[in-house]
Amino acid sequence: METSLGVWLAWVVGVVPILGLLLWCWNELWYAVPLKFRYSGTGTRLPPGHMGFPFFGETLAFLWYFKVLRRPDEFINSKRRKYGDGVGMYRTHLLGSPSVIVCFPSISKIVYQSDEIFRLQWPAVDLVGRTSLVSVHGKAHERLRSFVTKAINRPDALRRIAALVQPSMVAALQSWAQKRKLKVSYEAKKVTFENIGKLFVSFESGPRMETMEKLFQGLLKGIRAHPFNFPGTAYHHASQCRKKLEAIFRVELEKKKNRTGIDQTTNIDLMDGLMQVEDDFGKRLSDQEVLDNIVSLVVAGYTSTAMASTWALYFLAKYPNVLEKLQEENMGIRKNGKGNFITSEDVSQMRYTNKVVEETIRMANIAGFTFRLASKEVEYKGFEMQTPFVFSWNFRWELVNPDAEIIYLPHPMPLDGVEVKFSQI
Repeated sequence: METSLGVWLAWVVGVVPILGLLLWCWNELWYAVPLKFRYSGTGTRLPPGHMGFPFFGETLAFLWYFKVLRRPDEFINSKRRKYGDGVGMYRTHLLGSPSVIVCFPSISKIVYQSDEIFRLQWPAVDLVGRTSLVSVHGKAHERLRSFVTKAINRPDALRRIAALVQPSMVAALQSWAQKRKLKVSYEAKKVTFENIGKLFVSFESGPRMETMEKLFQGLLKGIRAHPFNFPGTAYHHASQCRKKLEAIFRVELEKKKNRTGIDQTTNIDLMDGLMQVEDDFGKRLSDQEVLDNIVSLVVAGYTSTAMASTWALYFLAKYPNVLEKLQEENMGIRKNGKGNFITSEDVSQMRYTNKVVEETIRMANIAGFTFRLASKEVEYKGFEMQTPFVFSWNFRWELVNPDAEIIYLPHPMPLDGVEVKFSQI
């Protein structure tokens, strides 16, 4: 009995701490140590930092600062206090991948201006589509970007966007006024997704759109989750949502291919545009490329557009003088126009409105961090980088909680979802 107790104590006192230390240093031993040996004697160093436990890395600490403490800056500040400011780079391990955090303007500028070296890389390529614009690089990316740009930036496409979005926004504002009190974050997502459905695949609001919205919400939750692909995980649920969404879009694509009585070159929505646009050699996108890019464009535009709209209403409620100037510019253009709505040609003349949009995006910081992949070894001030990088106006509204606390995940937003009292003047 005494012998077994001694063995147990020896295990607890000796083996467990050593095992814990080994796990804590595992990523350092697996990733960092070989690189340090490789660059020894060259004067090149790895960015300071620690890569944490196997597979999880520092993800749990990252989530602690973002979701629990709601102080995301402290995640970076803790590293600054421990390792110093240096050049604004720290090695870590997040979302299952060795990473380098870039947080100073000087190095961030280099990363964002060097697309060939630091490629845009989503952490879950399978969820957005392997043949989508955000997943391919080099000549394949240039080819896809040309197709997508042509489909979106056609004059008829821009006119259609202006003609479809504005009436639906007016209808939404009127419904908001009838509700009197509402959460802008929820309502903005709803109206944004309805507009996307009309513009991308000519879907009208109804049960199908409600189902698709839930599927996209499930998909989005898995994009920045650990890639655990088994039942019960966010990633697995997101992959199932992705399959169901692709099936819905594929049915619509086949309908468009087999439609009769309509000119096959008629550009009704974005899917039509992607199906019909040709390159200089007369080639078109494959069915899978059309589907992947429809899904990825919804992913890229759904939450970001809804969040930008939410923050715009939030800031305009806080700064009524800006709202007044915005109203003056829009009403002035509307009076000089021929119809009740602003046209796509009017947008370039709305200088103050464009500044408000730009300032909203700057202030809101809709994406707290982005992902880039270093395609080759890069040295910056003696530090080596070769891992993925993380990083109508007749309405008025009033904030119910103007000093509401801000949450940061999954997206920066006031805790109350921007609850407002909405009314029609």
